[in-house]
Amino acid sequence: MHIKTTGLTLKKFTKTLITGAGLLAMAGCAPTPEATTEPTPTLSLERIYTNKEFKSERAPYFRWLDDGSGYTVLEARDESQASKDDDSHGVKGNDIVFYQPDGSGRKVLITVEQLTPEGADEALSIEDYRWSDDGKWALIFTNGQKVWRHRTRGDYWVLNLENNNLYQLGGQSPEATSVMFAKFSPDSSKIAYVQHNNIYVETLGKQMVTALTTDGSDTIINGNFDWVYEEEFSITDGFRWSPDSQAIAYWQLDQSGVEYFTMINNTDSLYPTLTRFPYPKAGEQNSAVKVGVVSLASKQTQWAPLPGDNRDRYVPRISWAGTSDEILIQDVNRPQNTNILRLFNWQKGALKTIYTDQDDAFLEWYYAAEWQEDGSHFVFHSERDGWRHLYSISRDGKSIVDLTPGEYDIVDLITINENTNSIYFTASPDAPEQRFLFKGSLDGSKPVELVTPTEFTGNNRYYMSKDASFAMHTHSRFNQPARSQIIETAGHKPVTQLTTNNELNARLAQESLPQHEFFRVEARDGVALDGWIMFPPDMDKSKKYPVIFYVYGEPWGSTVQDSWGGSSYLWNSMMTQKGFIMVSVDNRGTRAPKGRDWRKSIYKKIGSITVRDQADALDAIAARWPQIDTSRVGIWGHSGGGSSTLNALFRQGDKFHVGVSQAPVADIRYYDTIYQERYSGNPKTDPDSYTNTSPITFAKDLTGELLLVHGTGDDNVHYQGTEALINELVKHNKQFRFMSYPNRSHRISEGEGTTLHLQTMKTNFFIEQLKP
Repeated sequence: MHIKTTGLTLKKFTKTLITGAGLLAMAGCAPTPEATTEPTPTLSLERIYTNKEFKSERAPYFRWLDDGSGYTVLEARDESQASKDDDSHGVKGNDIVFYQPDGSGRKVLITVEQLTPEGADEALSIEDYRWSDDGKWALIFTNGQKVWRHRTRGDYWVLNLENNNLYQLGGQSPEATSVMFAKFSPDSSKIAYVQHNNIYVETLGKQMVTALTTDGSDTIINGNFDWVYEEEFSITDGFRWSPDSQAIAYWQLDQSGVEYFTMINNTDSLYPTLTRFPYPKAGEQNSAVKVGVVSLASKQTQWAPLPGDNRDRYVPRISWAGTSDEILIQDVNRPQNTNILRLFNWQKGALKTIYTDQDDAFLEWYYAAEWQEDGSHFVFHSERDGWRHLYSISRDGKSIVDLTPGEYDIVDLITINENTNSIYFTASPDAPEQRFLFKGSLDGSKPVELVTPTEFTGNNRYYMSKDASFAMHTHSRFNQPARSQIIETAGHKPVTQLTTNNELNARLAQESLPQHEFFRVEARDGVALDGWIMFPPDMDKSKKYPVIFYVYGEPWGSTVQDSWGGSSYLWNSMMTQKGFIMVSVDNRGTRAPKGRDWRKSIYKKIGSITVRDQADALDAIAARWPQIDTSRVGIWGHSGGGSSTLNALFRQGDKFHVGVSQAPVADIRYYDTIYQERYSGNPKTDPDSYTNTSPITFAKDLTGELLLVHGTGDDNVHYQGTEALINELVKHNKQFRFMSYPNRSHRISEGEGTTLHLQTMKTNFFIEQLKP
């Protein structure tokens, strides 16, 4: 692969980064603490989790304006600012304020007074806001309520910026709080939203409400999604305005026949209460999915005539195909190894296949097609050549151009700018733990070039303006908190420093922090495995130290990242101070940018070949660093990492002796259809895959020390699976420790003191069992 670099060196700017723990160290080099006469403090759980001594400074949440002229932020109104603003009256709350990219030109666009409903004592508390395309309206989201993972239901208010008229969508009744996903039509004349699983549209300024669907119910979902779609496809908003504002494309899910899962809450009231929701477990019936387009004029829906059984397909993405005549439907089969892209002409009822993406194992993920304005081409992600690349595909599917050729994966598509024939994306061709910004051409006519200056080794994230002229750039390293700046994209020129984390860096410089190193070893079959290792600050190279592995191990994530880990980094550092060597390894199949074969090699093998890689990595690092005591090896992980921990203890018990498994999937038959069938097949047709990779199958072989932890209110990985594992361990008289957290969700974080309690229990367990 040949990638052109910009050659830009920001010596003056880089100099500002070289402060304390903010040193731009290369991989494997930790910052040198500044000399001090004060005794070096010792990290503790209370300092990390209770006192929050190491809280990071974060860049302000802002929104770029479409023309790239600047950005808007929420600013808390205080008495000093109130005296500066001509239109203020001392009311406290949040103004919406404009700034130019360099931080100048401050202008209050919407005041607290404008956001105070008539007769109300307080202004609206803004959780999100949007501008209409004509700039005459603002849409305010407030009073949000959590629906599974996200706060997607709440109150929406509309402000007319010309006459200051402020009113609530959906009426003033308590029912208004049930509004979801409100958004402006492209012509700025209307707003559509979902309420009680139906789609409504309101004419702006007239508060005229029209129902576009009327069949919504507990089982029929219009413009919204069920639990499993939201969790596994990361989509919540289920409708799309047409470019001409005359129609809306939307998903409809029919949950009838999907089995309900029930969770019991024993502690919030005198008698237990139940939460029930449809949850399709592997091999069971899914919701039926349809895609239709409803005309605002006729209020009639034209359904796409997708062939086959709607309960055995997924539609993870749809998009208007440049014009208002057709939508592009990504039609995925239930095994998730084939994605058929179909154009649906909704007025003619015609369906046409233009492209098919296939894989012998599974398709890794689904990305929305990014259409050019004239609808002639779209940009699409595919692994068709063995790497995740961006392709320009013509509307008829006959022209397919690789925009990012080479033996490397793109990580994220950042933005597309048709006016400059450019695409921006992140990738890391040579170091999978790092991320950099690259620029390519929309027609594939120019070679890809590196945009991020070489000084910024590590993790680089970008939030770019729509016209790609400016971006917020955030940089961090494994042991260096993030710094954020606004840059001019061309030349990566610094414009405004947003955050430095100098105070945190100075505090870290006073700590006795570990040395760390990124490493690469080989599995027994020659596959390269990447990892990081952290050593005790005062390590005696003549002695042996216990080691603890942190593992995830599944396709949903990667643990080996050269980025600031916050409290996780600090907990690991604390454990090194107590005499542990800390390690994490990405086994094959994790979400690392290492090509299709790396990710798909674990098909129907998660839990077997993945933990074998962890064992191989242990052997390799023990040979490289003789300070590792292979008789005292611990491992821990959460969710998929909890499952990996169980498999390591049950299947590699001669290597891993002590484990903490948090919220594990003990029996993969109990997990949902979309995730588990993607990687393991269907239990009805691939029963051996489920038997051979589920930890519960091998529970009888436990020889080490296990601490098992789960929240009883986990709607994702059900407590039910852990209870099944407990029964199996009891059956074989396998002794273990167990902790359940009442009503905690998958994160096990709710409730006063929960995080400190969990971290204390885990820490003490490793100290007791591994005796550093």
